[in-house]
Amino acid sequence: MEIKDYGITAPKGFFASHTAAGIKYPDRDDMAMIYSEAPCNIAGTFTSNKVKAAPVLWDKAMVEQRRKASVVVVNAGIANACTGEEGMDYCRQTADACGKALNIEPESVLVASTGVIGMQLPIDRIRNGIEAMSGSLASDQDAANSAARAIMTTDTVPKEASVTIELGGKTVTIGAMTKGSGMIHPNMCTMLCFITTDAVIAADILQEALSESVKDTYNMISVDGDTSTNDTCLMLANGMADNAPVSHEDGSFDIFEEALKEVNLKLARMMAKDGEGATALIEVSIEGADNDHNARILARSVVGSSLVKAMIFGHDANSGRILCALGYSGADFDPEAVDVTISSANGSAMIMKDGRYADYSEEYATKILSSDEVNITCNMHQGSASAVAWGCDLTYDYVKINADYRS
Repeated sequence: MEIKDYGITAPKGFFASHTAAGIKYPDRDDMAMIYSEAPCNIAGTFTSNKVKAAPVLWDKAMVEQRRKASVVVVNAGIANACTGEEGMDYCRQTADACGKALNIEPESVLVASTGVIGMQLPIDRIRNGIEAMSGSLASDQDAANSAARAIMTTDTVPKEASVTIELGGKTVTIGAMTKGSGMIHPNMCTMLCFITTDAVIAADILQEALSESVKDTYNMISVDGDTSTNDTCLMLANGMADNAPVSHEDGSFDIFEEALKEVNLKLARMMAKDGEGATALIEVSIEGADNDHNARILARSVVGSSLVKAMIFGHDANSGRILCALGYSGADFDPEAVDVTISSANGSAMIMKDGRYADYSEEYATKILSSDEVNITCNMHQGSASAVAWGCDLTYDYVKINADYRS
């Protein structure tokens, strides 16, 4: 298994395109299209926010109805959230325009939006963008990369990956692209994510693999504690690898799920590191928890703490903030049994032993926390369960970016 920096067009039969439709940004691409030459089984996970954007409702219905999809249309700049029936009608009009441009059924069109909440889409620009993209679809790496760039908002880098595996003597590829930099606090996954595969796999098996993968990847990242209205993770499988159907019985499901997890893990880390205004990636490792569920809760609580994030930004080993975040997580543990260690490329130090400050050098601890990737390991000494979560530091620039986001 080899992870590559190649995105959604890596699997057989997938194409991508992009365009500058002028939806919100005057000087950059802001629409992308993913197209499969064969109809796809689909799976998806979506925001748990009670307020769901129109595209989320549209895609969720398609996934639940086990419909097949041929294309995904994505726009950046305007989220089409809190837009009422008009917003849902724009999803229908987007699907109709795409169906006409590509000579496919509108019912096979998935849609996604990201950007400012509350604004209505300029549907004429969306239609024009679809027309432009339908005539420029390509299957090369440049097309995939340009599509990944087109869906960015406050992201500073495109995020894409792929992996190739062997299933029953057939080569199977999984490709993906994500966007996400702010409003990141997962209760599904907090971003837009599009995953393609040429595997032969039934829709229910595909959904199982995606849901399992999300739990330990996109559901374990946090930038700012805000769960978006538009969180969408869609996976399309067109079956063009011609492998025997992925199943539990022959072990191919485990291989496929592991490959999917590796792709999603890489992208999850990229999103956490690219958090708005961030200067450091934070990795929180929980060891010795009593069960997997509590291990995840504990890891998410620490990585989501604003005070822990500020501590990393200030390079200040204030371990009381870490123990505090563990304490309000809701998981049960013995506070007097917890050890906390910080580490990075600059070294490692235990800063808390048995729930108390350990004997360490503040100067050395500051050096450790001055790296652009920092690990916090909490050993709960309760059992053998573990979990890892990822986030970033909280900086002055985060406030600046979000204070004038609409302007």
